[in-house]
Order: sequence, then structure tokens, then C-alpha cells
Amino acid sequence: MSEARLVVENCAIATVDGSGTEYASGHVVTEGNRIVAVGEGRAPEEAATGARRIDGSGCLATPGLVNCHHHLYQWATRGLAQQATLFEWLVELYPIWALVDEEIEHAASRAGLAALARSGCSTSMDHHYVFPRGVGDLLAASISAAGEIGLRFHPTRGSMDLGESDGGLPPDSVVEDLDEILAASEEAIDCYHDPSFDSMLRIALAPCSPFSVTPRLMSETAQLARRRNVRLHTHLAETEDEEEFCLQKFGVRPVEYLQGLGWLGEDVWLAHCVHLDDQEVRRFGDTGTGVAHCPSSNARLGAGIAPVAALVGAGAPVGLGVDGAASNEAGELAQEVREALLFARLAGGPKALTARQALELGTIHGARCLGREEEIGSLEAGKLADVALWRVDGLGHVGVDDLVGALVLGPPRSVELLLVGGEPVVENGELRTADEQEITSELANATKALASETRKPKG
Repeated sequence: MSEARLVVENCAIATVDGSGTEYASGHVVTEGNRIVAVGEGRAPEEAATGARRIDGSGCLATPGLVNCHHHLYQWATRGLAQQATLFEWLVELYPIWALVDEEIEHAASRAGLAALARSGCSTSMDHHYVFPRGVGDLLAASISAAGEIGLRFHPTRGSMDLGESDGGLPPDSVVEDLDEILAASEEAIDCYHDPSFDSMLRIALAPCSPFSVTPRLMSETAQLARRRNVRLHTHLAETEDEEEFCLQKFGVRPVEYLQGLGWLGEDVWLAHCVHLDDQEVRRFGDTGTGVAHCPSSNARLGAGIAPVAALVGAGAPVGLGVDGAASNEAGELAQEVREALLFARLAGGPKALTARQALELGTIHGARCLGREEEIGSLEAGKLADVALWRVDGLGHVGVDDLVGALVLGPPRSVELLLVGGEPVVENGELRTADEQEITSELANATKALASETRKPKG
């Protein structure tokens, strides 16, 4: 259970509310899993009586960060295919991912979620789409890991049904039957989806990509998701190779392909969206379709820079994603806020995005992508007590009067305090919910086991 009442005070605060309210020195009061007060100065005595008090001097409080795109299992396959394009990278890694079992999934998920927590992330999704037969329940393994670390979790039941023999990119050994996928998707919703206001666990459905999924699966998944009132997610327009694939196979660009299958709307958020034209950007804004921007991964794979400033200007929600650790070996969300700002300016000049807009991408925009802007993403009374407290008085930040600018533009660092639903997950810069050394050892063993399986002769 969350602590009855907790007061964080003497800290600067960026609420990221609709008015952009900030306090040079203020307080945040939580009770149970909710925020009950945010304001200037020290907390009123009536609010602080009997509460645990945390001195936030030298710190900046923000909403907990929201990670809108990840592949947690990839923590077991970092550092491979370092000079590859996306398609080359996938072709090299698909056969390795086909060997991931429940134990490896759990170890990789715990490691990835621990890194996210230490980087100020209170809510994460996971896009898992490789389900080898006979290796245990991979979705359950990642959900268990999220419960142990203590993050709010939005796992997706991903899928692939378009194998190499039918013109897709993945080998046939890692694709599933369409009816099997739909049944597993419905089962995941039945077992795990919690739509309540303070939910720690919600399911979405996420066929992998246009080059690994049939149009029928895309269409029927959308129908299932809307019948069950869950959200939809997939990769889109990440590379020029994908665009060429869609033009050759479907006769249209990726966005038009998805729109024809009923895949644009306020219940959809899409990963990457690097290669959009002006009309497609406007279409995202008009339909309220969300985007998970993954700047580090897009740079690592040489995919390009998404038109983030244009999408935000068009009214589309644009959250941030770490993406899989095999294409972003750091796996930390705070640095993606900085990368988003720098990449937007690289593409559009120094006025393309402000530090506060970049922070919004990592908080309230991410909440919009996940359909949770009424619950998380800003520090406001009545919202869930997901709070990040960042130390900004050290060597890397001291002397920058604009503390939001210091946080976003300065060197990334571990969060000082992270509350999720009022519970301390990180405190004094250290993970409190699990032993980091144990997580590290478990991941090292899992990685070695996977490498050993990969080296075994076939046949």
C-alpha cells in the first residue's frame, strides 16, 4: 500500500499542466496513490501533519516520465548488428529472438524496467511480438517483472503472421497463425486488462509492422480492440525500405495503407513515423493519431528524424519511446527528452522545439498516447501520484537559472526520487523495489544462455 501521506517540499516544480504552471520553490502532497495538493512555498501545516516529509532542496519536481515504445526482451541482445539498417538488423536478430524463453524474458524485462525507473520513468509500455512455441508464457513474464519493479505497465500483445515464404521479412519460424493470434489477444485482455482510473496494468493490441503482418490481421485486430475497448499500436513509416515495401506490395504509402485498414484515430498510437509528408502529418492531427518518437533508436539505425515539431503543431499527441535495447543500448528515457529537443532543432532550427515542449513529450503527450491524460502526465491535485524529483544543483546543472532548461539540456542523470502511485520506486538515486546487482547477474546469465543457444548447430 502507498504511504498514507507524503510531502515533497522546497523544490522547484514544473507541473506540465494545461497552463504550464511552475514554482521556483513549492510543494507536492500525496495521499495514498493520488496527488492532493501542489503549490508554492512549504506545504501548509494541516497538509503536512503526520506526513513523511522529503526535503527537495536543490531539486526539480516533474511528472513521472512516460515511455510509449519499448521491446523489453531485447535487453538480452544488445550490441549486435551495429552498422546495420533496420531491415538488415531485423534479419540478423529474428533467429536469435526466436530462442527467447520465459526465463530470458523475465531477466531482460526486469533489467529494462529497472533502467527506466532510474531514468525517471513511472509508466512504460512493452511491444512484444515474437512468441516462439514451447518456451513458456512470455507476456506473463514481462508483466511479472513490471510488478516487481513497480512501474505502471501497458504491455501489448504483439504479433506477426506474414513470414518470408509469403513475402514478409521475418522467417516463417517466428510467425503465428491468424486465428491463434486473435485468440491469444482476447485471452490477454481477459487475463490482464484493468481499465480503472488507478490501473497499474492495461493491455493493448499491437501487430508488428506492415512488412510482418497481413492486412487481414491488421483489420481484424482493429475490430477486436474496438470491441473490447483497448488501444492499438504498431510500427509505421520508420524507414525508406518500409515505404518501398508498402508501395510494391500494397500500392500505397504506409500511412494510406493503415488508414484503409481503419488504423488511424484517437485510440491508436504508432511508433517512429519518421517518413511522413505534410499531408500525412495533417492527417495525424485531424484524426488524433498518436506517435511514439524514438530519437536515439532512429539515429542508431540511421532511419532519419521524425517531423515532431510539425506533428505537435498539427495537434497530434507525440510521446517518447526508448525502443528496444538492441537498437538503443542505453535504454533510459530521460536522455530521450534531450535527444528529442536536439533532433528537432537539427531538422528545423533552434526554434523548432523548446525545453518545455520536450518535457511535455516525455510526460503529458505520452499520457495522451496511452489514453491516460486524465490520470497521469502532469502534477495536479486528483491525478495519480507519479512524481519524479531531479537533483539540479550538481556540477552538471548548477548555474543554469532555468531549471527546466537545465534538466532537459544538461547531462542525463538518475532520478533522485520516483514515486509511482505514491510508492517510492527510486529514492536517493537508488532503486528501492529490487536488488540491482541481482538484476544484473540474472541478465548476464540470461544473455550467456541465449548466446549459447544461438551458437548451437542447427539440425
